[in-house]
Amino acid sequence: MADLWRNRDFALLQAGQLLSSAGTQATSIAYPLLVLAVSGSPAQAGLVTFARLAPFAIFGLLAGVAVDRWSRRALMVASDAVRAAAMGALAILLASGFDAVWAILLAAFVEGTGTTVFNAALPGALRAVVPRHQLPGAVGAQEARRAVVRLGGPPVGGALFTLGRAIPFVVDAASYACSAVSLLLMRARFQEEREAAPSRLRAQIAEGFRFLWHHPFLRTTTFLYGLGNFLVPGVLLVVVVTGKSQGLTGGQIGVLISIFGAGTLAGSLLSPLSRKLFSIRTILLLELWTWLACWSFVIHPSVYVLVAAMVPFALAAPSTDSVVVGYRVAMTPDRLLGRVESVRSNIALLIAPLGPLVAGLLLEAVSARATVAIFGAFGLVLALWGTLSPAIRDAPSLDELAAGRLLARELDAEERQDREKDQRGDDGDGDEPLVRARLERLPADPAPEDD
Repeated sequence: MADLWRNRDFALLQAGQLLSSAGTQATSIAYPLLVLAVSGSPAQAGLVTFARLAPFAIFGLLAGVAVDRWSRRALMVASDAVRAAAMGALAILLASGFDAVWAILLAAFVEGTGTTVFNAALPGALRAVVPRHQLPGAVGAQEARRAVVRLGGPPVGGALFTLGRAIPFVVDAASYACSAVSLLLMRARFQEEREAAPSRLRAQIAEGFRFLWHHPFLRTTTFLYGLGNFLVPGVLLVVVVTGKSQGLTGGQIGVLISIFGAGTLAGSLLSPLSRKLFSIRTILLLELWTWLACWSFVIHPSVYVLVAAMVPFALAAPSTDSVVVGYRVAMTPDRLLGRVESVRSNIALLIAPLGPLVAGLLLEAVSARATVAIFGAFGLVLALWGTLSPAIRDAPSLDELAAGRLLARELDAEERQDREKDQRGDDGDGDEPLVRARLERLPADPAPEDD
């Protein structure tokens, strides 16, 4: 871990993202508080979170193609500029007394669009500055940084909103400017040399999808945890709305949400130990089964109980992210990384905007207790799926990931399948693209056996 932080470009990348994500977390609590103050409607409060997340589903695939075709650094800097402009414009409108809900939704949508492009390029930037065998540790450090922000961002955002509605958005605009400066100071190239891309957009997207679909572990974790993204923003909205209905101030609600951030910070610090003690399957299942704790709110519908019920998930999630994201980024060829990540995020985040939207609609139609019961039942379905999944049961070991032996194991298995096909007399005319795809999966810089 110390080697990572001596890496100048990695430290710059994380410093810029620390400031940027701090601003984002501040406005994540300010957005629903602002809409509740303007309209008093939980459904509209859910709609603004939906508007912020919807661009991931709408533009995710196009963003992946863009970051594989053009300069990732330039696109990331441009994304920061667009987001800073959107937040600055909203702050000016609020300061002038204009607080129409449509303007808030538009600003959230533009910010989300910039974030979609930025996030599509970020894995490539990370891999450009970190040796492949250090990627799980780098992802763990990245999750720790995010956890720190989740801890401090919401109470700061709630306190800033109490001081003035426009202030959190001014801070967010400044944070995006700091992120852009950190990117410009980095020395590393954010992509390898590339061949000319095929002209057809559909073919480029399909190539990324085929790579992800070909690997059962990547495919299963993409869908399983993508569906899980429905739960977190929805339950967090329940915390905000329930907290307001139980008489808490914006600052107090921010403190409660920061408890979730404290849990993710503790989980990030425990992540290296978890990777040493547990198999990947155990790490994945621990996160999935933590959603059972939400049923405690159904028994006793207090906002404090709901926040406490989310802490086990917060502790488990960073370990899951470190192994799943580290594995995926390590084994994906650089020329496909943006597209594979965009396909993954498009699938994973397609349902995420529906979480707060559904939660807001349910909170207007039924009680908070019934809303959480519906979300808890969905979490139980995901936990059962993960427990019974062969891809999770046969998950690769972390030693194989670090040493690059997993790829050899997969290639050997596929070669055996080909030999069996040859023995059955199957036609082999379509084998050349498959062989080429296999060769592209071979790691360019295999890690040493003992790091």
